Amino acid sequence: MTTTGRDASTAIDGRLGGNAASIRATAQALAKVGSARAVVLVEGISDQIALETAATGRGRDLEAERVVIVPIGGAHAIGHFLTTLAPLGSRVRLAGLCDVREEEVFRRGLHMGRVGSPRTRAEMEHLGFHVCVKDLEDELIRALGTAQVEELFDAQGDLRSFRSFQSQPAWRGRQPEAQLWRFLRSSSRRNLRYARLLVEAAVDRDTLPRPLDALLAGV
Repeated sequence: MTTTGRDASTAIDGRLGGNAASIRATAQALAKVGSARAVVLVEGISDQIALETAATGRGRDLEAERVVIVPIGGAHAIGHFLTTLAPLGSRVRLAGLCDVREEEVFRRGLHMGRVGSPRTRAEMEHLGFHVCVKDLEDELIRALGTAQVEELFDAQGDLRSFRSFQSQPAWRGRQPEAQLWRFLRSSSRRNLRYARLLVEAAVDRDTLPRPLDALLAGV
């Protein structure tokens, strides 16, 4: 069974965490690529959770569709994974998602893996590889708006912690978007949990960020 966003989040909150959870998630996904129709390469587990949650919210069953999302453990591994998948040939649709700071790394990986030689972001998208600006968390914050993200924090019992974070000298007076972004990323478990919650909210409001929406539409 394809690991859902909720299942992947549970795995992180369990006995395995950090690198161990990442390695396990990658191994579980790679075990399915032999029978896959499409393989989506993403930097980490939060991206996997976000895409699988978005697909579920859109009424899709990625397992039944034979779409496998593989967290590769960082953008610099893209070339290795493309080489690993090369024997599958043209019968498998390849796609991917990265942060803007890793766009050039993905572009070089696509070239080295002989998938294509995209010179622009539009050419990358034509190959099925999409870029979050600046990253997944930033895309989701902009998609929902700061007020709605804070409402979600309140519903999850995290608003008091966020208010305390905002009062810290290093973050006092900063832009709310920057404060939300740093709060989400200050805890790996929080980051993974909200990857699911924020995407669920975005799907409900029909404001799913374009990179996620376009990637899923392509597979």
